[in-house]
Amino acid sequence: MIESMTGYGKATGSAGGKKIVVEVKSLNSKALDLSSRVAPAYREREMELRAAVAKRLERGKVDFSLWTEKDEPASADSPLNGPQLGIYYRGLLRLCREQDIPEPDNPWLTLMRMPDIFLRQEPQGEVTPEEWDIVNQTMEEALRQLVDFRRQEGEALRLKLDDKLDRIASLLQSAEPLEKSRVEKIRQRITDGLQSLRGVDYDQGRLEQEMIYYIEKLDVSEEKQRLSNHLRYFRETMDGGHGQGKKLGFIAQEMGREINTLGSKSNQAEMQNLVVMMKDELEQIKEQVLNIL
Repeated sequence: MIESMTGYGKATGSAGGKKIVVEVKSLNSKALDLSSRVAPAYREREMELRAAVAKRLERGKVDFSLWTEKDEPASADSPLNGPQLGIYYRGLLRLCREQDIPEPDNPWLTLMRMPDIFLRQEPQGEVTPEEWDIVNQTMEEALRQLVDFRRQEGEALRLKLDDKLDRIASLLQSAEPLEKSRVEKIRQRITDGLQSLRGVDYDQGRLEQEMIYYIEKLDVSEEKQRLSNHLRYFRETMDGGHGQGKKLGFIAQEMGREINTLGSKSNQAEMQNLVVMMKDELEQIKEQVLNIL
């Protein structure tokens, strides 16, 4: 089944009094675009961590973060973020002046509830093999969650794409009766035009030959057959497993060529309207394919 490139995963672990947090996010991209933020204690093995992420995710714009915190929550003994505290305090006073609001009697009650008022302390010290095991397990869990997310999104994409393919197939089927009447209308239009030219003599046999040649040039049987084949091949490719996004994009391009040829050959308003609706459905397919792994 197909997978989306959009995903999210977050996992936590605990080792040596540290809370280890791994967060992975991904969006669509033509190739793997991996950015990482790793806690200083683990930076010596950042390339190893990046390689593990790249192996699992293959494609997408991926944001990988690994940090540590103390197991216990921040308390009054935690170091204050002085610069941030000053920004909040000055901003509070300025807002009071601008809005003509009395300054609070005790601004600390407000300031202590503001975000990032305490410095995040990342525990330092040598990383033991046991801690590395926890780091790897936590990373694997976050990646597993992201892959599961991608599969769920992929299933939703599959349903949308199936609906669009069904719509194009239905429009193509609707062109069948129009195709039969179109040829007859073209023949009748040419004949009526010649009959309106009084005093002009023409070879009836040669006229029939030219009409056959002209009508054959406007025949769209091959284009309809190829488009039907592309629709079937698109579905088969979606069933082929993950990593089919680029291939589906190529098939969608071929579908577009056949639909464009149908439009240029149709020479009839009703069929051209159907072609416009096919193009609309195909454009939506192309947009969805961009997010497929």
